Amino acid sequence: MSAFSGDPVLPGFRPDPSVCRVGADYYLVTSSFEWFPGLPVFHSRDLVNWRRLGSALDRPSQLDLTGRGPSRGLFAPTIRHHDGLFHLVCTLMDGPGHFVVTATDPAGPWSRPHWLEGEGFDPSLFFDDGPDGDGRAWFTAARVLDEAAGRTEIWMRAYLPRERRLTGPEYVLWRGSRPGARWSEAPHLYRIGGTYLLLTAEGGTEAEHSVVAARSERVTGPYRGVPGNPVLPPVAEGPVTRTGHADLVRTPYGDWRAVLLGVRPGSAVGRETFLARVTWSDGRPVFSPVVHTGLRRPVHDDFASLSADWNTLGTPRTRFWTTGDGLRLRLRPERLGERATPSLLVRPQEQPDCDVSTELRFTPAAPDEQAGLAVVRDDDTHLLLLRTAGGLALRRGPDVLAGVPVPPGPVRLGVRIRGFRHTFAYAAHGGAWQDLATVDATFLTPLFTGVQLGVYATSHGRPSTGHAHFPWFDLTYPDRRESS
Repeated sequence: MSAFSGDPVLPGFRPDPSVCRVGADYYLVTSSFEWFPGLPVFHSRDLVNWRRLGSALDRPSQLDLTGRGPSRGLFAPTIRHHDGLFHLVCTLMDGPGHFVVTATDPAGPWSRPHWLEGEGFDPSLFFDDGPDGDGRAWFTAARVLDEAAGRTEIWMRAYLPRERRLTGPEYVLWRGSRPGARWSEAPHLYRIGGTYLLLTAEGGTEAEHSVVAARSERVTGPYRGVPGNPVLPPVAEGPVTRTGHADLVRTPYGDWRAVLLGVRPGSAVGRETFLARVTWSDGRPVFSPVVHTGLRRPVHDDFASLSADWNTLGTPRTRFWTTGDGLRLRLRPERLGERATPSLLVRPQEQPDCDVSTELRFTPAAPDEQAGLAVVRDDDTHLLLLRTAGGLALRRGPDVLAGVPVPPGPVRLGVRIRGFRHTFAYAAHGGAWQDLATVDATFLTPLFTGVQLGVYATSHGRPSTGHAHFPWFDLTYPDRRESS
């Protein structure tokens, strides 16, 4: 197939997509790792234009993500619909493992997790419905055989939808398309043309990422690779790379599409969701990119309420923010880098080039009180433009990269992002914008997640009664000709 080009259908930190259709409606979920709310859910009528419905894990009582390390937590969900109920399976890494949540409405509320037996990650469900199916349901997942060599296998057990549990014997379906295959994962099963199709990712989520396919006359196997694997070869260079982790869906008109992840190199946006057209050649899926130009809508948030696009690091046990009169973040002892849930609210960076700005109204009452603008990949890796007792400080972890005194009163904070070139700026009350420093931000390059943009406040380990007030937050995109 030709290299992917065009824009993602879900830009920014939206990896590991899974999709299902109910009538004319499509529903999609992606990984969210250590971020809350977990497992964002989207709706579309055309597979190109998506609207956020909410998240499957949006209540602290469902699951606690606090303390999960960078790029851990919630891995690779799958969403399916059966007999009037949505089933969403996922894996909590470094925790109890696989679970399923259910809902009659994909906008929620979703149930509490029902924990499932078995090792591994990247779970999926297959309901063998239709005129040729036997009506049974199956759970599949990948598990590690040899971590150092990247050797994995795909296993399967029967799933009881009413009881939300696994039953019966275990079947090993697949160990890769060739001897020595690395990281066979992301399994999805389908019944197509009277036979069963197993679709998996292979090669890891970097340069060798690919999609392979296998077929069997029986759901339990044996599965044999289709001729010409991988069906979606590795894409090491081009406008979109690392394509893989695909999930198929049939349209109401009988043709096929796939959602999959990909990466636009040269920025810290991360793994995003792309769309492909799928045709068939002798039972082999053939992927062709759906090329389109995505809309780049500016964001102006005056925080009348907190939209579902804002995320916290880990699960907040109590609310540390208020809205209605702008956003107020309570200064709390927690801080980035402590595997806690600090007073941090961020939203995904959706384009390689963007301009971010906010206004901060905050006067430190103690030497350790700080608040300001945050560019965050994860708990350990971030850039912060903060108001401190000594003025503005641009920080990378414990290091101060630049600083400047500012007078009391409101101050505007901003960053111009052009790929990995980040120029931080400020404007004192009533003054013009002034550049503070430009940073080479290649250290923000993500593997599993993506950079997020937002606001942060901390009292650095000491109790405080203070708040940082952000009346608005703006995110805009430069003209594409300026960015080229």
